[in-house]
Amino acid sequence: MLDPRYNVCMNLNETSTHRPPSVTFLGAAQSVSGSMHLLQTGSKRFLFDCGSHRGPRNEARARNAYFAFDPTTISALFLSHAHVDHCGNIPNLVRQGFNGPIYCTHATKDLVQIMLEDSLRIQEGDASAGRGFSNRGRTLPPPLFTREHVEKAIENCVGIDFQKRIQLDDNVELEMIDSGHILGSAITCVSFTNQQQRYSVTFTGDLGRRGIPYLPDPSPVPAADLIICESTYGGKRHDTLEGMAAKMAKIVSATIERGGKVLIPAFSLGRTQLVLHYLRTWMAQGVVPTLPLYVDSPLAQLIDTVYEKHRHLVQPTRSEISCRWLETEEEAWECTSQRDSCIIVASGGMCEGGRIVRHLTEHIDDPRSTIVLVSYQAPDSVGAQMLSSRPTVKMQGQNWNKWIEVAEINGFSGHADKDDMEVLLRDAVDKTGKVRLVHGEIPQMAAMTAQLREMGFADVAAPRRNETVFV
Repeated sequence: MLDPRYNVCMNLNETSTHRPPSVTFLGAAQSVSGSMHLLQTGSKRFLFDCGSHRGPRNEARARNAYFAFDPTTISALFLSHAHVDHCGNIPNLVRQGFNGPIYCTHATKDLVQIMLEDSLRIQEGDASAGRGFSNRGRTLPPPLFTREHVEKAIENCVGIDFQKRIQLDDNVELEMIDSGHILGSAITCVSFTNQQQRYSVTFTGDLGRRGIPYLPDPSPVPAADLIICESTYGGKRHDTLEGMAAKMAKIVSATIERGGKVLIPAFSLGRTQLVLHYLRTWMAQGVVPTLPLYVDSPLAQLIDTVYEKHRHLVQPTRSEISCRWLETEEEAWECTSQRDSCIIVASGGMCEGGRIVRHLTEHIDDPRSTIVLVSYQAPDSVGAQMLSSRPTVKMQGQNWNKWIEVAEINGFSGHADKDDMEVLLRDAVDKTGKVRLVHGEIPQMAAMTAQLREMGFADVAAPRRNETVFV
């Protein structure tokens, strides 16, 4: 479904063998969701990611419903990893006619199936309830795709090995390199010939942190004519592992003394696995007081089976400390209403939805308890309201007294910080033409632009949505 309102900057439905290759930034441009970038070279068109835009429901639906190009013209899709803001709109692309291969790593292929099925479940639930839509009696909008489209998308996924260069045709070559962000995440490197000249584009996807033993270190970013680089934490530095452990120990100890509970909202893919790894490790080492550890996230439990299948890609947790998965509503209620202190890790990293909401409604006005924010908090999200100085939080359509203790530990982030970027990009400085920053808020992009220019990158910019750059 092509909407001409979004077809700007270039005619994205015309191809020419005489035009220089270009990339148009269609999502995650001066924002952190809806990753999608269109590479055009001659008569071929490739898509880097096809993520769901997140935001107010009506706005998100409008953004996700339409594409600025004809999906039937896309030759192939390169998927960096399985987070929904990078893969969530693929079934809609399939519904609108895309039938090409979706290249990703083997682990990403396994995770995508779980994530897309969960995305469909959420859409079906929203459509059924009519939540968030004011239609004045008109028919509520259906989900953007069906199970058939999810199954077709999964069927079209082509799993490839890390660091194995594959030839897509006579002119196009693809390689995926471990980015260290989550299981299976990759830096995508594409080289191609256009008018007898060789070009290269590197898309970082989301880059992970160095020195986090659970995941491999991210690979250095290969030089290219154009590097499309994430900038989520541009200009910021994360806590060290030692600092994270000390903060968590202090938080847990204080909460135990008050007789409260520790709530940790975490995204089901990536963050939950990392948080559990370190909580169990620190408890076993005696760094953090040992408490009953509960996980309320059916999605994370499914994802855990994929991590186990691909355990050769991660460092397994070696700890005698166990955790209990809460599988039913009754189990979750018993856990959150018990008198004794415990730690509850629950789905919903920004507290906008997920299983964390039920626990927050029980404890948000309890000064004995603590919520520990370990994920990125988008502006105006419930999590961002938690971090503000306001005494109340608007959640589930009503205002709540914010009497719970609020803490933040940003070292659990799966994104590279300022120091990581310095190391990961320095080898590409003298051999790279242009750098375009994506997947970041404007202040972070500005800070990272200054950093990269100081490092020696000559052409750095943060494109607006629908802006095009020639490779």
